[in-house]
Amino acid sequence: MNRREFIALLGGAAVAWPLTARAQQAAKPVVGLLRTTTAAPFAPIVVELRKGLSEEGFIEGHNVALEQRWADNQLDRLPGLAADLVRRKAAVIVVNTPAVVAAARTADPTVPLVFVTGEDPVKMGFVSSLNRPEGNLTGVTFFGGSVLGAKRLELLHELVPKLSLVAILLDPDSAGSGFEIGMPSIETAARVLGLQIVVVKPASEHDFDAAFARIVTTGAGAVLFGGGPVLRTQVQQLIALAARHAIPVIYELRDYVEAGGLISYGASFPGAYRQAGVYAGRILKGAKPAELPVLQPTRFELVINLKTAKALGLQIPDKLLALADEVIE
Repeated sequence: MNRREFIALLGGAAVAWPLTARAQQAAKPVVGLLRTTTAAPFAPIVVELRKGLSEEGFIEGHNVALEQRWADNQLDRLPGLAADLVRRKAAVIVVNTPAVVAAARTADPTVPLVFVTGEDPVKMGFVSSLNRPEGNLTGVTFFGGSVLGAKRLELLHELVPKLSLVAILLDPDSAGSGFEIGMPSIETAARVLGLQIVVVKPASEHDFDAAFARIVTTGAGAVLFGGGPVLRTQVQQLIALAARHAIPVIYELRDYVEAGGLISYGASFPGAYRQAGVYAGRILKGAKPAELPVLQPTRFELVINLKTAKALGLQIPDKLLALADEVIE
């Protein structure tokens, strides 16, 4: 081989190598994450999603690509974001609300979907059965919204013995959160406890100040936090408003109590995304969504922030302290 042939061979290898590398990169399966919310407040769930994928042997950047799409609480963006994930040839998409499910199915009805919801997936219309989901949809529920609403009302009643009126703060996108589906059971529990309920639903994420003003005007002695994608995005603002108006609020997630909220009762929201990652990994390995039963939490945590209680002038009953899984001093 002469010098010119050798140089030509090197040049051909230099061209072929990037093409080969790109082909290998393109061969990685793609997992999509499509949510209605903004990204920043939900960084922990992305960490957990990666953990779940890794448990099934899929490491981002090594043998799987994770494509994130966030609608920033603008639901009209969902169809375009879903279509973009389909163009990226997502093998499975992790979703949160009915609006996201609808957008993903419109973009491509054959792509497997793994949902994460705080509501009853059957009542939400996601699946017909928890044990035998049909079609291309399965997922995880962390029972964050109305499902445990009755229990949270009981806890508020014990926490504020003279409580007579409770405000329920609904998500502006309450249809997406699904909370209203469980309202009948909450109303029944309220009647048993001798409580009245007033529902307050902000028009948008910019209406929270006005919403708390309405709560104060009604004379409500406590608030049941309804959860949902928009409320979770703005939870720091809502905790600050509760402190400013000196209103006890019960939340569904422990993260809020760690951030200064008063009390929470529920399962792990980040943990649900770890489980969703596990399911996404199993689907990448060939499992069909219909073969994967909807996962439900097996443990619920009661968390109390004593510093916040003191600021509100509340004496936490010994019974609640004894029941608490964690007390933040």
